[in-house]
Amino acid sequence: MKARSVNAVIKKARAAQKIWEEKPYRERAACLKKAARALASDIDGITETIHKDNGKLPVDALAAEVLPALLAIKYYIRRGKHFLAPRRIRGGSVLMFNKRSALVHKPWGVVGIISPWNYPFSIPFSEVVMALLAGNAVLLKTASITPRVGAALEKIFAAAELPAGLFSYVEMAGKDAGPAFIGTVEKPGVDKLFFTGSSAVGRELMALAAPRLLPLVLELGGADAAIIRADADLDRAAAGVVWAGFSNAGQSCGGVQRVIVHAPVYDKFLEKLCSLTEKLRIGTDLGPMATLRQKQAVCRQVEECIAGGAVISAASPGAYFMDEQTLNVPSLVLTNVKPSMPVMKDEVFGPVVAVVPAGDDDEAVAIANASPYGLSGSVWSKNRRASRALASRINAGAVMVNDHLMSHGLAETPWGGFGASGLGRSHGESGFIEMLKTQVIVDDTLPGVKRDLFWQPYSENVFSGVKAIAEFASGGIGKKIRALPALLGIFFRYWKAE
Repeated sequence: MKARSVNAVIKKARAAQKIWEEKPYRERAACLKKAARALASDIDGITETIHKDNGKLPVDALAAEVLPALLAIKYYIRRGKHFLAPRRIRGGSVLMFNKRSALVHKPWGVVGIISPWNYPFSIPFSEVVMALLAGNAVLLKTASITPRVGAALEKIFAAAELPAGLFSYVEMAGKDAGPAFIGTVEKPGVDKLFFTGSSAVGRELMALAAPRLLPLVLELGGADAAIIRADADLDRAAAGVVWAGFSNAGQSCGGVQRVIVHAPVYDKFLEKLCSLTEKLRIGTDLGPMATLRQKQAVCRQVEECIAGGAVISAASPGAYFMDEQTLNVPSLVLTNVKPSMPVMKDEVFGPVVAVVPAGDDDEAVAIANASPYGLSGSVWSKNRRASRALASRINAGAVMVNDHLMSHGLAETPWGGFGASGLGRSHGESGFIEMLKTQVIVDDTLPGVKRDLFWQPYSENVFSGVKAIAEFASGGIGKKIRALPALLGIFFRYWKAE
């Protein structure tokens, strides 16, 4: 699809959105319930479609995409009305007793969603659901290498029987989507853009959006750290790192990449991790990488690490990493890594984890935070209080205790990172609010008022009265008492016509 065609789609969407916005929430929710039923009735078919489109194992497609989508749509339908409800703001000072403030939410209009190939179904699905429930129209572009998943999403939302033009699925090259969706100052595109992908492309989109000051939500890359404390359940920690590091062939922005282990248990943990890694089976436990291009990129990063002295301490059997005749790859555990290596400083979007020792929590946090990325992380320990305290020190948008990667599947939790991992949030109430413009309405409740205390015409009495307000607001008991006469003197100005 060309940019001119996208402009026509947006124009139609904008007209449909005006009608959709005025519908009561229960009517919007009723439409989305039809989409939920369409999803529930084709679990096997959608799982198979995801598997065929990007090579993801059926178990990964079902557990990490279809199931979270089923849970998410029920959650957002149930909670959306509450998220949309106006909220009264508590007063900040008795001196402004007559002002009543409330937050109200309004849809942006037309929301654009550009989604990735690694989780081609679950990521855009939740965003589309939230956008529609919030009263927006949606323009969706999925990754070019997963067109069948895009068609499956289109089919599900067609079942919702939405107004014509409210939801549109477009197929176009990735390089063309950003400019077409964003548009220009003279010919604006969508009203807000949600993008999931690489940090490099995220920066390009920010530059394109700047002239319009177009709001963006960017969910970008990650190089997540997992901290294994000396008191951790090492069996669970090793199994969790294997899953979070190697599922979906390591192609998860929120997967484990850097494993930081307290020195007293480093050898024991590494032995358990390597043992589990070497038992993984290609085709049963491990799927292929999505594209040869992605495999080649990861191969180059691994080769650079090895050239710098990194050691492959474990590899799953059944495939050779550098073999370009297949997309299957082994899962690798690297040790003897240095901070300058790609596995420590860059995002490695493949089944590779690096394991490094740390003397204590302070050193572990320092290593974890020595990264431009801040998407998610984890702490593994039997001491939950210590784990939560340590988690709060990790520079990441989502940190899990004794688990990793799964918080994206919890519809109620916000998702998003810091630094090179993007901006804004998706999922949960925070993600729902991203689909809305927030407006404050301030109401004056004092009856019969002619003017505020500090309106013209000015006089010495007005100045003294406003100063008394300031002194009353900032002073102690004595200062408040001294300010009262002037304060009371100006109070009656509310009802004076002149």
